[in-house]
Order: sequence, then C-alpha cells, then structure tokens
Amino acid sequence: MVTASSPLSLFKALADDTRLQLVMLIMVEGEVCVCEMTHALNETQPKISRHLALLRRCGLLADRRDCQWVYYRLSPSLDDAALGLLQLTQDRYRHYIAPALERLVNMGNRPVRQRLYC
Repeated sequence: MVTASSPLSLFKALADDTRLQLVMLIMVEGEVCVCEMTHALNETQPKISRHLALLRRCGLLADRRDCQWVYYRLSPSLDDAALGLLQLTQDRYRHYIAPALERLVNMGNRPVRQRLYC
C-alpha cells in the first residue's frame, strides 16, 4: 500500500514513464478504461495492463469492471501525502501528458470511445 511511510514504493511506482503518464491521465479524467489508455499512450494492451496491475498492487489505483471493460481510478485509500505529491506533479507538469490527453480527447465521449476503440 502506498502511504507517506513508504515513499520508496510510491517513487518506484512512478519512476516509469508509462506508469507516470497513466496516473496523470487518470487524475485528469477521474476514471479511464484500459482501451482508452492504450489509445492515448499509443501502447499495446498487454503493456498497459501490466503497468496498471503494478500500480494497483502497490495501492495507487483501484479498478472496477463493467462487462469486458476495466476502469481505473486513484485509490480512495491514498493518504494525503501521496495525493499531494500527485496533485503537485499534475499541476506543474501537465504538459508532460499533453499529447496523450489530445489523443484521448480526439476519441470523443465515452459511448463513442467504446464503440470505436474498445
């Protein structure tokens, strides 16, 4: 579990480019489906799923299933220190995920996204 008492696990989880972008996208969108993330980051589904599983195992993310789709959001059990660090990163470095956000926006709204991309 990611807490202020385990900063090493938090920083290890975020030390990968793909994982950091995934967390930042989820922060912007609130909740994102795996197929949306694969399109936004232009990566394969197995790679995205592997990184999401690691982020879920370390306590950064929570998921919910809806039929064949899996949606990810920040874990409600994240402590204030971890949330503060993530928010500061999001506020200061939003440009870091600008291309991925643009691809996500270009997918359209969720019903259209699911029909066309998932």
